[in-house]
Amino acid sequence: MNQTIGVALMGSLLLVGLVSLVKVMPLHTAIALPLLPQTQSAQPKFRMVAQNTTVSPKLINANTRFGFKLFSAIAKQDDGKNVFISPSSVAIALAMAYNGANGETQQAMARAMELQGMSLQELNEANATLKTMLANPDPEIQLAIANSLWTRQGISFKSEFLQRNRQFYQAKVSELDFGNPRSVATINTWVSQNTRGKIDAIIDSIDSSDVMFLVNAIYFKGNWSRKFDPQNTALQPFYLPNKQTKQHPMMTQGGEYRYYETSQFQAVSLPYGTKRRMSLYVFLPQSSSSLANFQRNLTAENWEQWMTQFRQRQGSIQVPRFKLEYDVQLKSALSQLGMAEAFSSRANFSGLSQVPTKIDEVKHKTFVEVNETGTEAAAVTSIGIRTTSARPIEEPFRMRVDRPFFCAIRDDQTGTVLFMGTISNPKI
Repeated sequence: MNQTIGVALMGSLLLVGLVSLVKVMPLHTAIALPLLPQTQSAQPKFRMVAQNTTVSPKLINANTRFGFKLFSAIAKQDDGKNVFISPSSVAIALAMAYNGANGETQQAMARAMELQGMSLQELNEANATLKTMLANPDPEIQLAIANSLWTRQGISFKSEFLQRNRQFYQAKVSELDFGNPRSVATINTWVSQNTRGKIDAIIDSIDSSDVMFLVNAIYFKGNWSRKFDPQNTALQPFYLPNKQTKQHPMMTQGGEYRYYETSQFQAVSLPYGTKRRMSLYVFLPQSSSSLANFQRNLTAENWEQWMTQFRQRQGSIQVPRFKLEYDVQLKSALSQLGMAEAFSSRANFSGLSQVPTKIDEVKHKTFVEVNETGTEAAAVTSIGIRTTSARPIEEPFRMRVDRPFFCAIRDDQTGTVLFMGTISNPKI
């Protein structure tokens, strides 16, 4: 199964529904082996710092590095196409599976996910704290993160593995009869409910060798801090990668924005909500450059440096209204990052089950939509943001996003990049 992402920049309301799924199956060489009985042991106890309000810089840095590496691998295989992913969702789903990995498989996953130097306990506690920090970020923003594990009836799983996922990831753990066709509907119903109906399904069928599905769902709904006036939206030319031009609805707005410009690109931050905590960052390569050139410089190190360079500037922006569907299977990209071991017959997930297992595939679905029904918050948004020191008078900038561009949704408080993508051919 593939990933579907819908993106629609239409005005003031951003809706995001996203699902990542990790499917676990027995190693082919072990399918005929009898199942070993699960030994009973005392219920494990796990230390969890639920009251911690400081997000681990190690986790944020790891997720940022992993996210940009993953995006680069996907963009290369889908060169010239619209790409939009949530590295956060993928990282959470893989972290749940990581709790069952041992040996070289664990080391390979740690390298791919940039987790070197973090203990399993540290990773789990950091993810739990991050989930808490991202909850209820703003009255005008809904951000819900949900996790679930669906296990095959009759297969015994390690209690420590299940307990960690319940404790640190608040994962719903359910045992299903995978031979019953209704199990597909059960999992997909959970997906639909946790994406507010924006994603209806993550699986089409369950194979006889599937033993577990690990699912992460993210739902985001946010209003612009200052909405676009639909009366100002008009058809304008958009220049496609193939040198062709099409007429496309462009939203227009003027005012003061956090803005950054170099010889290579223009960039603007469009905040959501009354607190302006989360923002859509739009990076537009200069007309003398290209999206491909920009992507070659799109690294975690550069991203962190760019984030420190945004300053308040007066200007005007034109942003395309768009709606995008995109899907991808992440096995190839993750293998390129060094995780091939987890997909192979050499996989070691002995911390998950006594049945030798491997990851079969990683699926990812996302839906993003922005429309013009959001709440107006212009009277509140810019207060307290301006610097008190005098600034040199600067010419207002003009930023017309009329050619392929990169964008990302970031939580500016924790530094978490929730979504990122390149839009080469916007659709409505």
